[in-house]
Amino acid sequence: MELHKIQNKISIQVSLDGYYFKTLEANEQGELMPVYESTWLSPSKLFTTTEFQKRYDEVEISLFTHKCTLIPNNFFRKEDLTNVLDSVVELGKDDIIDYVDVEQYSSKLVFSNSISESLSSIIRHTVLTTAGTKARILPELYFILRDLNKCNEYNKILISYKDAHLHIAIAQGKTLILANTYSAVDFTTAQYFLFLAMKNLHLNPEISTVCLRTPLEQDDEMSLYRYFKAVEKI
Repeated sequence: MELHKIQNKISIQVSLDGYYFKTLEANEQGELMPVYESTWLSPSKLFTTTEFQKRYDEVEISLFTHKCTLIPNNFFRKEDLTNVLDSVVELGKDDIIDYVDVEQYSSKLVFSNSISESLSSIIRHTVLTTAGTKARILPELYFILRDLNKCNEYNKILISYKDAHLHIAIAQGKTLILANTYSAVDFTTAQYFLFLAMKNLHLNPEISTVCLRTPLEQDDEMSLYRYFKAVEKI
């Protein structure tokens, strides 16, 4: 659907223990602007969330799966998907493997949504588009890659942190130089991997802006302010 034809949209992020969402509506220029942003909500709130009882021109559902890897198009082979993903993350024998195009970086994101949760599927069947269709559940890393161009500086750094995993992508201009997830039991560990990545890429936090796709605990967000030039929410 063309962006200028979309009058309203809901963006939902799903974790192992809850969900967060924001709604957007088109202004007079046809630009989608935020209308409402929730906090992290428990699954018990699902059927009393009034925003989920409406239909939207566009529905997007992001799942915090760490089971994903990015493959350039010229190396992509459908018959190798399981072996490729199994080489970077631990897969279960019944894990379902899928992929999605990441056109702006001429790549495919290979992933599995098999992370022992059912909330995303319930939301998918609950929140429908105005046409009555169901949204595809895609990894958080896909939306990070998609939204990198919303970071205004030349060095673009976009992260999410949830379910003990840091999801991160870094680009310089239009060139992607990192896309990964890191196991991080707490946000201090997540910051370690963030700073390690920046050090390896010769980026200085003191002159860089880090962008967030997920709301963080106040102490965690303030911790980023101590090291970065600025912290922005996408």
